[in-house]
Amino acid sequence: MTKTGILYGVGVGPGDPELMTVKAWRIISMAPVVAYLTANSTESTARDIAKPFLPDDVIELKIDMPMRTEREPAQEAYDRGAAAITEHLKAGRDVAMLCEGDPFFYGSFMYIFARLADRFETIVVPGVSSITAAAARMGRPLSARNDVLKVLPATLEADRLREELLTAQSTAIIKVGRHFGKIKNILSALDLISKATVIENATRANERIRKVEDVEGDSLPYFTTILVYTGSETW
Repeated sequence: MTKTGILYGVGVGPGDPELMTVKAWRIISMAPVVAYLTANSTESTARDIAKPFLPDDVIELKIDMPMRTEREPAQEAYDRGAAAITEHLKAGRDVAMLCEGDPFFYGSFMYIFARLADRFETIVVPGVSSITAAAARMGRPLSARNDVLKVLPATLEADRLREELLTAQSTAIIKVGRHFGKIKNILSALDLISKATVIENATRANERIRKVEDVEGDSLPYFTTILVYTGSETW
């Protein structure tokens, strides 16, 4: 009988290929099959990060993800992706699925994991997350001593975001994108805007860091993080 392949969920970090772990590099450089998401058939950010380490003869498995607010199209895309990965695993080929940041920190791999981990050996390789990369590039700690760090998706309703920000000493707001205008209005209303810094495309060539109050418009790139600190520590 053919031995089934191993499924790897590989975190490739926030953007700079040098921030990939040695384990991630080793697995990617040896994988016969590499899977990754594409958004509306565009290029894959995860593949772009891992590109320097891809074997010349690697089989690339693209999982196209329709960028829609409804959940059904995404679930169908994960079903198709899991089915395609299954064929390779059954044939004895290992599959490394690339994931921006960390696979289990709002990572796309968790949906493939849920579909396949009970049937195939699965190994998750953690990666540098967007919020730790953002803090490093800004040169500011995320939290200290007894401060509580909150991670808030910008996709939350405005009332929920306002409530969470009211009780936070340190906050990382992720998935900013088209929600920037909403976030900026809430920060202004809570008198927190002067304490908020925004970073676009952390660790990448097109990285940009600004104070939130200096940014105009209602939207920013999807890979944007806002850090807000209201704790007692000073650095």
